[in-house]
Amino acid sequence: MKKFLAVAAVVSALLISGCSQVGAAATVGDVKITQAKVQASVDSILAARVGVDTSQMQIETGEALTRGQLRFFVLTALLQATAKDLKITVTKAEIDTRRASITDQVGGATSLPGALVGAGIAAANLDTYIEAISLSDKISKALTASGIAQADIGAAVQKLVVDKATKLGVTVNPRYGKWDPKVADVVATDPASSAVTPATK
Repeated sequence: MKKFLAVAAVVSALLISGCSQVGAAATVGDVKITQAKVQASVDSILAARVGVDTSQMQIETGEALTRGQLRFFVLTALLQATAKDLKITVTKAEIDTRRASITDQVGGATSLPGALVGAGIAAANLDTYIEAISLSDKISKALTASGIAQADIGAAVQKLVVDKATKLGVTVNPRYGKWDPKVADVVATDPASSAVTPATK
């Protein structure tokens, strides 16, 4: 009986680790995105909203906000992996330059926090966000240089990301939603019942 219980415990542990390995919100190949990382991002965004007039902003809340932050980390990891295959990199100097440009565009350093709130970006993630959009831009330029029509660039970039996700393998902890391999996105498990989901857990 003890031996059976021990085996059952091991099997149970394996099943749990299969969907959320050691606190993982998601995995992208060998890259693990922890639940703590996603929660820290959400907490940072919520804290930044305090004292900011968000009445005219289209901001995410609840599960949508959490899922959005996980989506950001997953897609960034996929863009980084895709760019690596193409030998595309973004330097710190390029990130700093683009950060300065963004800061100027929103009206200076004092206006940046409010702009980040509106964009749903945690201040600590700004450089990572800039790296992601810069990688996407460079991938787009590489595709253009290879002869792909401008009108088809968006679809071509998405196909590269979808193919990379399929090759690496992406898993999403069910508490955050599910992975849609066709479009490489983290989506709600059941949007129609999202309002009652927390109460049933």
